[in-house]
Amino acid sequence: MLDTARENFENAAKMMRKTFDPQLLKRVGTPKERSEIQLSSLLADGKIHLFKAFIVQHNDALGPCKGGIRMLPNVTLDDVSALAMEMTWKCSLIGVPFGGGKSGIVADADALSPDDKQRLVRRYARNALRHIHPLVYVPAPDMGTNERDMGYIKDAITFSMGVAATQGCYVTGKPVIMGGIPGRREATGRGVEITVLEAMKTLGRDIKGARVVVQGFGNVGSVAALLLQQRGAKIVGISDVDSGLWNDGGLDAEALGRHVAKTGRIKGFKGAKAMDRDKILTQPCDILAPSATGNQITEKNASKIKAAVIAEGANGPTTPGADEILDKRGVFIIPDILCNAGGVFVSYLEYTQETQAEQMTEEEVKARLEQRMRDRFQRVYDTARTKRLNMRKAAMHMAVHSVCTAHVARGFLP
Repeated sequence: MLDTARENFENAAKMMRKTFDPQLLKRVGTPKERSEIQLSSLLADGKIHLFKAFIVQHNDALGPCKGGIRMLPNVTLDDVSALAMEMTWKCSLIGVPFGGGKSGIVADADALSPDDKQRLVRRYARNALRHIHPLVYVPAPDMGTNERDMGYIKDAITFSMGVAATQGCYVTGKPVIMGGIPGRREATGRGVEITVLEAMKTLGRDIKGARVVVQGFGNVGSVAALLLQQRGAKIVGISDVDSGLWNDGGLDAEALGRHVAKTGRIKGFKGAKAMDRDKILTQPCDILAPSATGNQITEKNASKIKAAVIAEGANGPTTPGADEILDKRGVFIIPDILCNAGGVFVSYLEYTQETQAEQMTEEEVKARLEQRMRDRFQRVYDTARTKRLNMRKAAMHMAVHSVCTAHVARGFLP
């Protein structure tokens, strides 16, 4: 993941070497701070368990660092660094006053009991308190964490401070009752839907009847699939971590959502036939939405992709080598820093409403999200046409240029 993030940055930096000082570009491509924290939690078995956590603040030229907490047994400091860098470009591109940050907790969220997970999340909050602040780093949910965990973090911070509520927003993605914002859980998937609609319109294609394959049926993939289905698209393929489903006539995303809510997996769903999860990516379709994890489309399978549009719901799902293959084949890619930026934009709305002690309605959130996603899609597309770039290079050019411009505006003296 870090190699992919670095290469995407270097491709953008090459285009700006005559505009910005090389040392500034080097600074922008390097994390500001990388921290490793040891967490010792007394779990329900009465034993002390040690866990490792990482916090990376990549860049804060545009504002406090923003980025989720990923809890996976194999998450690494390099993974967190790559994701923090991606967040820098994503915040810059979508136009919110944040820089990029990220956290990682090395633990298997699925293997922990609810009570033990709460203990670990609260331990993280207490140990990371010097890193978390509305003007420093504001975390949010990511893979392995959810809004309940964000509520625990806010409670742990207020308890440590001896107050009922914080001044300003220390964490986003919280339950609405705790100052969260309606529509936050669906925001990333909704952003995928909006950018897909814009891409299809731009390409002169009809979303009605379009065949869609979604890799990953988590928070992003499930919402994107349901919303695209409601727009008239046909969801023909779905995969998750251990299996795949295919229905050439279209499967019911809403019914599949109910099945997953009961069983935790897509396996066993009666409305489609089983298919190898890795084969799902290369099936014939109009729209492919990789919405699981990074490095899924590589040089090995890029030539087999049969989609006309790729909507990157996940972070870094396509390697640079695969990008070149797909670009030569004329595949239209909606890059991750644009396609899945709906989550951080609505996090920004949550940040502002908590700062101002207000509450937005879900209708307001949806309207503002749609307006921003459409606007940024059009800006990236216009830049791509003007500079004769593909969508990823255009998006990266815009994002990196903005961050560099912020550094210049701030100046370089202490």
